[in-house]
Amino acid sequence: MHTSLEKLKLIKNKVNDIANKKQLKIKPEIIVVTKTFNLNNVIPIIDSGHIHFGENKVQEAENKWYEAKNNYRNLQLHMLGALQSNKAKRAVKLFDYIHSLDNDRLALKISEYEKELDKKTKLFIQVNVADEKQKSGITLSLLDDFYNYCSRKLSLNVIGLMCLPPFDKDSDKYFKLLKEKAIKLNLKELSMGMSSDYENAILNSSTFLRIGTLIMGERSST
Repeated sequence: MHTSLEKLKLIKNKVNDIANKKQLKIKPEIIVVTKTFNLNNVIPIIDSGHIHFGENKVQEAENKWYEAKNNYRNLQLHMLGALQSNKAKRAVKLFDYIHSLDNDRLALKISEYEKELDKKTKLFIQVNVADEKQKSGITLSLLDDFYNYCSRKLSLNVIGLMCLPPFDKDSDKYFKLLKEKAIKLNLKELSMGMSSDYENAILNSSTFLRIGTLIMGERSST
């Protein structure tokens, strides 16, 4: 049985192999998704020098990461789950990246709290690429206007786009779509690819892979 650190090394090697074979200019960062796992399970990965970690819930992240971020100053924490506007202040305070910006109210709250806390957060707009009613994310038809509102009116630091493709369909189509939108908006970062489809995401210029199960193992449902 591989440890989480060994599994991460295997995935890093696979990412490098794909990038070298396809002669890709950019190799994506790997965000190790640690939701539901105790920090003790994560420390070996932190001690190895890996810096990017992701959580889905603000409260769990607060309980887990505040002390760790004081002890490991270079850690970069990513908020990956849906974010309610009433938790925006806590998210801005703790996270370095937020991948789930998808509505005007949340954008306004983030803007307000960034000024209050004197902190700039790196933001991804979450795009509902397949227009799935059960998923969060701005629709493609509203993306341009929303991006302009966030970046121009609110001066938010929007660095890229994020998506969650439909589980039962070929993700390649949706990754290509998001890549095209990012190019049109002159955004350089793409948060695409999870344990089941990260290889496709690499081939479509993802810059951040969000990988949990393949590294940490199966998680308990919480």
